[in-house]
Amino acid sequence: MNAIIFGSSGGIGRALTEAVLASGRYDKVFAASRSGAAIPGAVSLQAEFTAEPDLARLARDVSAAGPLTLCLVASGLLSDGAGLQPEKSFRAQELAAFERVFAANTFAPALIAKHMLPLMPKAERSVFAALSARVGSISDNRLGGWHAYRASKAALNMLMRNYAIEQARRAPGNICICLHPGTVDTDLSKPFQANVPAERLFSPEASAAHLISVIDRLSPEESGKCFDWAGKEVPA
Repeated sequence: MNAIIFGSSGGIGRALTEAVLASGRYDKVFAASRSGAAIPGAVSLQAEFTAEPDLARLARDVSAAGPLTLCLVASGLLSDGAGLQPEKSFRAQELAAFERVFAANTFAPALIAKHMLPLMPKAERSVFAALSARVGSISDNRLGGWHAYRASKAALNMLMRNYAIEQARRAPGNICICLHPGTVDTDLSKPFQANVPAERLFSPEASAAHLISVIDRLSPEESGKCFDWAGKEVPA
């Protein structure tokens, strides 16, 4: 019984990797990142998440180790300083920004699912989860803006629903979900923390603990949905 975390070099990704390792439930824990950064106790793997040859190679390595029962995708992109910022108006939209944000937040999880879901058991409980965001909810959108980021997360939520429907037929023990980690004190959220109450700004370790707790409580009947850090369903 093995686990893999994609985006393990990021704030939440590393905290999730360490939490999974600390649980002691898995024979092997793989830590996949673009840098291949080492995490003590984990098997570090390097891959570009939108490069299928990299993912195919990684899948062969993971498959050789035995059944994969947990796959977490913790990579993502919101901004990178002056070069990429969330749009406040449709007038600020740019194709290059959409391409970068969708590549990180939608295309990468989709290609990871293509290569990881076949490694997960058909009957035994397994979980494929990707970090989404509450701002990806269409019905909950009251503020507008952040067009590329919102759209990329909404698209990810739809993909996860598609995977859940398909997996229910071929691997009924599999749970495909999106997770909203809350506002976490990482480089991704740092420029946008000014109005976040202190009690709602989580450390990566606290967020990871919340998310693992949510994952542990889920059943296949809840596959295809998005849940926040407290286990509450985020509306589509």
